[in-house]
Amino acid sequence: MSSTELEESSAAPPATFKSLGLIDSLLQALEQVNHKVPTDIQTEVIPHALEGKDIIGVASTGSGKTAAFALPILQKLWEEPKGLFACVLAPTRELAYQISQQFESLGSDMGVRCAVIVGGVPTVPQAVALAKKPHVVVATPGRLLWHLQETKGFGLANLKFLVLDEADRLLDMDFGQVIDDILKVIPKQRTTYLFSATMTSKVAKLQRASLKNPVRVEVAGKYQTVSTLLQYYLFIPLKDKDVNLVYLVNALAQNSIIIFTRTVHDAARLTIVLRTLGFSAVPLHGQLSQSQRLGALAKFKSGGRKILVATDVASRGLDIPSVDIVINFDIPTHSKDYIHRVGRTARAGRSGKSITLVTQYDVELVQRIESVIEKKMELWPTEKEEIALLTERVNEAGRIAANELKEQDSKGGRKRGRSDGGGRDDKDRDDDVVEAGMPVNKKKMKNRR
Repeated sequence: MSSTELEESSAAPPATFKSLGLIDSLLQALEQVNHKVPTDIQTEVIPHALEGKDIIGVASTGSGKTAAFALPILQKLWEEPKGLFACVLAPTRELAYQISQQFESLGSDMGVRCAVIVGGVPTVPQAVALAKKPHVVVATPGRLLWHLQETKGFGLANLKFLVLDEADRLLDMDFGQVIDDILKVIPKQRTTYLFSATMTSKVAKLQRASLKNPVRVEVAGKYQTVSTLLQYYLFIPLKDKDVNLVYLVNALAQNSIIIFTRTVHDAARLTIVLRTLGFSAVPLHGQLSQSQRLGALAKFKSGGRKILVATDVASRGLDIPSVDIVINFDIPTHSKDYIHRVGRTARAGRSGKSITLVTQYDVELVQRIESVIEKKMELWPTEKEEIALLTERVNEAGRIAANELKEQDSKGGRKRGRSDGGGRDDKDRDDDVVEAGMPVNKKKMKNRR
């Protein structure tokens, strides 16, 4: 036998969910959702998790990490069906709902009960849901802390699993102190999973505080974009951004498009501009109510609206199966945010395009992004005559949008021009404790240990 044949015969067969050690109930659930082959992160994480080890998972968005932690938790729950079993902390409301849906679909044969505890919705129905003893609580940190302080009878004293999902984003959004307060009132004898797209110094500090002898699993060594993504740029004067955006949307009208803006104000303004010009656009940002945000996502996912105008609330974690085009109306300050944004398209082996509007003030940012992704963007071709013909109509739509937003402001509706990408201004911090600046009630917290 030749050395090549020997190598081929000794090569390990590709992993299956069954070979990873999952029980029949979960295998059937995976079959029902048409998830047949484990992803890299699932292949690496699940065997260690089933052995009861703490896990640090470093993986990019779209890698299948939700199932990587949900499946082992559900298997352990099957073996030991007791009360409130697991708590998952997520940075955004939409991601929390999405994680809950995955738990419920994968645990459907077990009758798994989940409660989603996020800001932007009334607290009383949440307290009722918690009183029903769900198996899994998926929460944003501030609202969970509020219930730990204020909801009688609710605590995490018997918790078996804690998951910190998108840990780098949680910490970028200044949830660090809130997470510290939550860690103080949950059992030290627990299993902890921490998943992050990057290992920042803040994440490393959180790891040391919350995990014991963890196994580190890394399936994405560096930030990069997928090979099936075609990346373009449009170099334009700042004053012509709106008309060039409308030109692109008009030229790509048959596609599903996400337009990313830096501020809530621009997301709202551009949605009105596009609707005025006859395009089916819907906004998604942190100053909408939770029902509005979920409604916008549902319309876009179903194809009822072709265009989603969003802040970075939509750049990470959300599973939007088919997006043809991502347009960066504003260039993100951090290269990793660019990668998360354009990662909304060209998913699961499909092709996709991204187009970034570059003004005279953005050249350095684009060069930095190109250096990180090790790829040069190509120039998107345009027809100057068509753009010129659109200018007057776009300017008129802009005036209509400005008046409409002014009316909303006068009614106390929207705070204009605010960043929605993270930090203390981000409404996606979304929780009564954090937004209202409510001091931590140390006495109540102590009583819940």
